[in-house]
Amino acid sequence: MSLKKSICCALFALAALPLAAAAQKYPDKSIRLVVAFPTGAPYVLALMIADRLRDPLGQSIVPDFKSGAGGNVASELVAKSPNDGYTLLLTSPTIAISPSLYSKLGYDTFRDFTPITLLATVPNVLVVHPSVPAKSLSELIKLARAKPGTLNFGSGGLGSGSQLGSELFKTLSKINILHVPYKGAAIAMNAMLAGEVDMVTSTVPSTIPLVNSGRIRALAVMAPERAATLPNVPTTAEAGMPELVVITWYGLFAPAGIKPEIVDRLHGEFAKMMRSPEVKAKLAQVELDPTTNSPAEFAKFVRAEHDKWARVIKEAGIQVQQQ
Repeated sequence: MSLKKSICCALFALAALPLAAAAQKYPDKSIRLVVAFPTGAPYVLALMIADRLRDPLGQSIVPDFKSGAGGNVASELVAKSPNDGYTLLLTSPTIAISPSLYSKLGYDTFRDFTPITLLATVPNVLVVHPSVPAKSLSELIKLARAKPGTLNFGSGGLGSGSQLGSELFKTLSKINILHVPYKGAAIAMNAMLAGEVDMVTSTVPSTIPLVNSGRIRALAVMAPERAATLPNVPTTAEAGMPELVVITWYGLFAPAGIKPEIVDRLHGEFAKMMRSPEVKAKLAQVELDPTTNSPAEFAKFVRAEHDKWARVIKEAGIQVQQQ
């Protein structure tokens, strides 16, 4: 090797040393985990992350619950945070859906974030009030076509996941059913229990006691596989509608521009945690399925989710009024 080449190589190696040192030192202080929702699965995941990753990372992860505007408050906060790896975001499909619902956002989902990994998923299920005579998805579709505009579905509000799931069903099956929005998914479920609405799309965990007690009837799990806790309920694919997939997911993001070495460190530690048998067992108790992927795969997944729900929102003509 010539003297000139040797000098160039040495200079390149020296230039790389600060990056390597920075990666080795990270983290050297506590990490703020901004959580978009203060209850349910995000709450459980945040506490588990804080507990399980303290030792592997050598620093505390401090959950900071920032609810508001359907997850947008938390997303905007993280989007505007320093990209040094010390502020992370734990959120749901809202980060992929919001760009199609709101004309103005304080962040850009695809410009302002670095996807780290998917963490967990939970399937949704289509349930009906016992007074609805349909015993299967095909019977429900037949009933809706026979009486267009007669059946209705409740949701947790305009643009909520529970509305979008039912709107997807409506679009794919080409039926006319009416939307009745409520101020929250739990209120919508109570309305169905009271007979105010005919059907609701909801996450599996929130329906299990009601299905088992016969207070509501589950027609189809909106996922590729059956839910272990509802083993007798067929999937939408088994019911002849493989495209009717509605899965609530939770994932980890960092501000855009975070160093690749830090992304790799975070992804590795989170993936290892989610593969732990103890973590899997604990999450199974709250009906969460640990599901990790690479940063590139997660980015592709978020884009696909955005495109899917953008089509549904456009087809349904959903517009959310901003304050």
